[in-house]
Amino acid sequence: MIFLYCCHTALAQQPAEIQKNIVPNGSFENYRKKSGSIRQAIPWQQIASVDFYQEPLSNDSSVHKGAHSGSCFAGLRYQKKYKEFMQVKLAESLHRGSTYEFEMYIRLAWWSNASLKSIGALFTKAGYKSQGDVVKTAMIDSVVKKGSLINNYQWFKISGKYLADGGEKYITIGNFSPSVKRDMIRLNVFKFGFKEAYYFVDDVSLVRAREPVEKVKVEIVGSFSIDDQDSVLQVKKNIKVGERVQLKNIFFENGRYYLLPESYAELNKLAQYLIRNPKMEVQIDGHSDNSGSKSKNQKLSELRAREVFEYLIKKGVQNKLYFKGYGSSQPVAGNDTEADRAKNRRVEFEIIKN
Repeated sequence: MIFLYCCHTALAQQPAEIQKNIVPNGSFENYRKKSGSIRQAIPWQQIASVDFYQEPLSNDSSVHKGAHSGSCFAGLRYQKKYKEFMQVKLAESLHRGSTYEFEMYIRLAWWSNASLKSIGALFTKAGYKSQGDVVKTAMIDSVVKKGSLINNYQWFKISGKYLADGGEKYITIGNFSPSVKRDMIRLNVFKFGFKEAYYFVDDVSLVRAREPVEKVKVEIVGSFSIDDQDSVLQVKKNIKVGERVQLKNIFFENGRYYLLPESYAELNKLAQYLIRNPKMEVQIDGHSDNSGSKSKNQKLSELRAREVFEYLIKKGVQNKLYFKGYGSSQPVAGNDTEADRAKNRRVEFEIIKN
């Protein structure tokens, strides 16, 4: 285990090869609805109560206000007998013997009257449940021997490399000191009483380090990257904003919104396409036929679109995604026969930004 504590925000040169971030929704930009709970930034979970922000705080007057990138970010609170953790299941399990590169950005909130000596990431097979799950060799930690994590209330990066034991499925972010009270540094030594350290968190990523062997490179030209003839998903070249592509092999139980396993091949292709085109913004559109009540069809189409939306995020898609249900308002065929009604029951993805 190696860690690196960085107090700069300079961006490294982007590699030619796209590296997949296996932390789902690592920038928290995708969420079910606006809310103060990190649970809406699916599939993130909380231990205690983790805050979630979709815009800068109204009383933050600093030049560093808001997210490190995008619009959304999280917040972790620490007091002498209280601490919070945020946790997510990785898009794929870690491979034994492989090295992974981790990074995240944090910022001490301006109202904090204390700071911490350490915040880090823990990798586990079943998720963090208690202090007994904390193993130093399964961590990337930012322990500061002199001083604490302040950096003049600006965003700064914590990063490091992790050698996987194999099978780790979860990453948990927080302070893993046995006593958070001892890990807190009072900012004003002349003020006594209640202490609180509050940190904003953004842009969490974990990518597999490149192997030190030469590999055959495949050139990808333009925005079209799913071009094999055996692909289930067919996306035309130079797709434009506003265009819709129907997903042909998406299956749900009759009258329900849960995805059936037969849908995974199509959605995995779409996930890879979006990962290779990270700047593309997409809306998942759900449609139904006119059987049953209008309100029920509207709700069902929205839930089915949301189910696809969440599946893509859990697969590691970092693109900005949206979802919307249209009910039976946009048929592509009549509703007089079962064959035509089947055509109207569909899921599409719509290009919002290319």
